[in-house]
This record gives sequence, structure tokens and C-alpha cells, in this order.
Amino acid sequence: MIEPFEETAPTGDELSDYDRSHVKLYMRLFDADADGADWREVVKVLFGIDPTKDSQRARSVYDSHLARARWMTRTGYRYLLRQSDD
Repeated sequence: MIEPFEETAPTGDELSDYDRSHVKLYMRLFDADADGADWREVVKVLFGIDPTKDSQRARSVYDSHLARARWMTRTGYRYLLRQSDD
């Protein structure tokens, strides 16, 4: 099942509710990118967007969420760790 998602992932320096609810998606994106997966296949599987029918939207959604996934691995995870200590 594909979980609901926004067209554009958050871009701020704070962990959002959207980020918290999409950690699994971010990690799957990050792992797929690290494994060299084709972005078109990834966006089709994770977002349910057909990149042959809506290539601009598919690429935009993919790029936005991958950027946030990278942010989560560099910075955002610290917010999650702090919350688990509370």
C-alpha cells in the first residue's frame, strides 16, 4: 500500500509531523538511491506515479523527497533521537 504523500517534501530545518510519518519512505528512497536504482522505478513503486505519463510530476516528487531523505540522514535523525530520550 502506498501511503499518502505531499507533492513536495518539507524543506525547513526542523523535523515536521510529515517527516515523522514518512521516515520509512525516506529511508527506502535513500537506500534505493544508494543502491543505484533507477529513479523512474522508485517513483513508480514508492509513490505510485507513472513516470511515462507524468514525468515532470514524477521527477519533482522524487527529487523533493530524496532531498529530504538525505537531510534526514545528515541532520533530521538527531531530532528523532532527542525525542526518544524524552
